[in-house]
Amino acid sequence: MTAFFYFYTMHIQTILTNYSSFQEQTLTNRFFKHEDILPLIKQLPPTFTISTLGNSVKGRSINAVKWGNGKTKVMLWSQMHGDEATGSMALFDLFNFLQQDNQTVKLLDENCQLLMIPMVNPDGAAVFTRRNAQQIDINRDFIQTASPEAKILKQIRADFEPNFGFNLHDQTTLWSVDETLKPATLSYLAPAYDKALSVNQTRENAMLVIADMFKELDPLLPQHIGLFDDEYEPRAFGDNFQHAGTSTILIEAGGYPNDPEKQQIRKYYFASILSGLTSIASKSYENQNTANYFAIPQNNKQIFHMMIHNLILDGIKVSVGVNYDECPNDNGMSTYKSYSIQDIGDLSFCDAYEVYDAQHCQLKGTITFNKAADFELLKDERSILAFKDGILTV
Repeated sequence: MTAFFYFYTMHIQTILTNYSSFQEQTLTNRFFKHEDILPLIKQLPPTFTISTLGNSVKGRSINAVKWGNGKTKVMLWSQMHGDEATGSMALFDLFNFLQQDNQTVKLLDENCQLLMIPMVNPDGAAVFTRRNAQQIDINRDFIQTASPEAKILKQIRADFEPNFGFNLHDQTTLWSVDETLKPATLSYLAPAYDKALSVNQTRENAMLVIADMFKELDPLLPQHIGLFDDEYEPRAFGDNFQHAGTSTILIEAGGYPNDPEKQQIRKYYFASILSGLTSIASKSYENQNTANYFAIPQNNKQIFHMMIHNLILDGIKVSVGVNYDECPNDNGMSTYKSYSIQDIGDLSFCDAYEVYDAQHCQLKGTITFNKAADFELLKDERSILAFKDGILTV
């Protein structure tokens, strides 16, 4: 196993170089729906076993895809939040990859049995919102299980009894990696199972797999991978699955420059999943050390969507941080951005996806902290940045 894993790690970049050969080409943005993925699931070959676990509030099927003949059981679930679709795209890329004839696929087939749920919250996906049709956050419904989606997810874990779990999410694009001033494109976490953030063997195994994942992905995505905030949430599935004995690995997709639909991020998300599965299949994680997990840089929030430097407000020179909330349009097929002023003052320790220099610029309008952006910035009488009631116009 160790020799093979070494061979694999030397060629993960080659796997990504051939990414187009297994990327699911029908999924090109984050707004796909339940009816878009059903044909993709139904056309999977007989090496995949398809089952319906139950239905959402509005009667949409929640489907599971099982693959592999090994002893180690791994459960992967995505889109508990309907507007967090990167993990789902990566799973469909994985379905295609698992149909290829190579040593990595053979290793996984011989050592793992995968159970994958690509869309836990199809009703939320339909309107591109976090919550389900009952307005419940499914990932805060483990204890009460008031939602049918939570009941289904809780039950399938109990029935399947996975050794490992991959909890696939998206995080806000405003998370950054400590001491880098770069977006946290990916974040990992072995969720806590108690308030004391204790580490038992179950959680340690998740940490060791993540250490392997970081080792493989950091050279491909340097300074863009962070460790997600380690805080116990008693209502969350990852924390409770960890407590139940499933070594649970959280993956979060954040931001990456010029990638609003996360088509570049999904490639690295796929690579994270594959790296983790290969670590489990080869048992290479057993040679890891938790110190390497805790050495992963922490997430923080030191970036803005936009930053304006050298702006004169009330007679003093300041920097202004502007962020947006991404809001779904009524059709659930797109979003609009609502911008607001999130900080004013010394922001020299921060960065942004877009940076503007207001030196020698004229400001029209008013900039007010925690209010909608409603101003125009002109240079040589030409508008270089403009907002109207929170909407970007230039």
